[in-house]
Amino acid sequence: MGAGFEIEVAEAVVDVLRGRRPAAVMATVVGRGGSAPQVLGAKLLYFGAADVLGTVGGGAIEQAVLDACETVLKSGRPQTVAKDLMRDLGMCCGGQMEVFVERIQAQLRLHLVGAGHVGQAVAQVAVVAGYEVHVYDDRDDLLEHSAFVGSTVHCAEADETSKHITAADPRDAFLIMTRDHLLDERALADVVQLPHAYIGMIGSRRKVYRLLARMMRRFDERGKARPDMSKVRAPIGLDLGGRAPGEIAVSVLAELLATRHGGTARKMSVVAEAVAKAGEPAA
Repeated sequence: MGAGFEIEVAEAVVDVLRGRRPAAVMATVVGRGGSAPQVLGAKLLYFGAADVLGTVGGGAIEQAVLDACETVLKSGRPQTVAKDLMRDLGMCCGGQMEVFVERIQAQLRLHLVGAGHVGQAVAQVAVVAGYEVHVYDDRDDLLEHSAFVGSTVHCAEADETSKHITAADPRDAFLIMTRDHLLDERALADVVQLPHAYIGMIGSRRKVYRLLARMMRRFDERGKARPDMSKVRAPIGLDLGGRAPGEIAVSVLAELLATRHGGTARKMSVVAEAVAKAGEPAA
């Protein structure tokens, strides 16, 4: 693969990691023997069947890698394609190749609407959890709080969050925790119309019932279709029992991570079973 291909692939990877292009799959030659058609380190970047940059050698080996790329793009789980080119693929050049296939994507974004005490705690926990955090509030003094050092802040009204998001992503998460119920409603009505993987709103069950009834009624009165609420969670978080801002932040991020990874949020301890089994006589 020439320098031109290498530069093109490298630039495309940067675009992916910065969120300018969608998730892709990188295939890298990590092993070779005999007269294999590519060198160690050769790369192929796969966005889809009609959008491929670079090459790992062409022919049957490349088709096997492209098939693996499509699987990894959907599953997110890396895999290795290891082939004897003549025995496994019937390629006359012979030799062996091993290609590592992995998905690459931009850092996941969390949009936090509300810069109060709970928002400050959530932002810090979310940064540690690996999110690119964006905070929206109309109070400049709160946006300057040290809790947001690792976040990007935006001075914005609650119902103008969407105007500050330049490239909406269906993997984005939103957390709504403003200082006022009406502001929460406006923020939710705004962001629920954007692509998203998760939206959470803080508040009591009573607040949620009243707010959603009012919000749906306003969509109806304006003759607008009701938004898809299937990925909205309110009240937000798991029932961990804590009430302090830091405890709420852990609860909120726990639910967000469980949703993201398909977790059940159930307890994982096996101590009771292990102790009981340890008490059984040896066979």
